[in-house]
Amino acid sequence: MGRTPNYGQQRADRNRAKQAKADAKAAAREEERARRKAAIAAGLDPDMGEPVTLPPDDEDEEPAPGERG
Repeated sequence: MGRTPNYGQQRADRNRAKQAKADAKAAAREEERARRKAAIAAGLDPDMGEPVTLPPDDEDEEPAPGERG
């Protein structure tokens, strides 16, 4: 005569596996967030690691021809 399956234990095993997968995914997200935050603080483009170049402010530009005010 065989043993009856322990459905509660099987369910707990599945839930532990799901939780471990979710924890790994959350840790990966947190590492990516920290990497991007560090890149921004260093003045680099978070996606490419290149220096960020911002467009110049509009205050210093001369008006376009025909738009003298």
